[in-house]
Amino acid sequence: MRILFELFFVFAKIGLFTIGGGYAMIPLITQEITSRNWLTLEGVIDIIAISEMTPGPFAVNSATFIGVQQMGLVGGAFATMGVIVPSFVIVVMVAKYFTKFKDHPVVQAVLSGLRPAVIGLIASSTFLIGKNAFAPEITGTWLQSINWRAVVIFILGLVGIIKLKIHPALMIIISAALGILFFSIF
Repeated sequence: MRILFELFFVFAKIGLFTIGGGYAMIPLITQEITSRNWLTLEGVIDIIAISEMTPGPFAVNSATFIGVQQMGLVGGAFATMGVIVPSFVIVVMVAKYFTKFKDHPVVQAVLSGLRPAVIGLIASSTFLIGKNAFAPEITGTWLQSINWRAVVIFILGLVGIIKLKIHPALMIIISAALGILFFSIF
């Protein structure tokens, strides 16, 4: 029973301090989950990938998957409620008062301070996931440690999204197919 409440409160903390959406919560999820030995770093990154591929909000998907891994469906429900409750309360409060105070200098100062912090959180998530995808273990020189198959999929994904304007959902399917091709067959 203790772990159910721990799941709720850990994800309530994540939900409370996640400013900027799902990607900004990745460093906090990683720290909270790995420090409790619920998952390894690789396991967290797998959950991130699965949460991005499945329909629904990233925060809810991550909480649900981690909760289910720890305590089954009940654990998933506790973790999911934990991540939802703070966000729900904050959104209701902001919706009620934001239009009234949005031009206040203190509100504008808070928003100006949060914007770069959110970019920093997203950048740290990008670095963490990128390092794990491209060079999970440093052996020999850094060139020998790079997972070149992952780099090729990354570059194809960038070109597909930015240059060729491929829909992100289709790019996920293409990347999964490339993963099967590169990591299972070759």
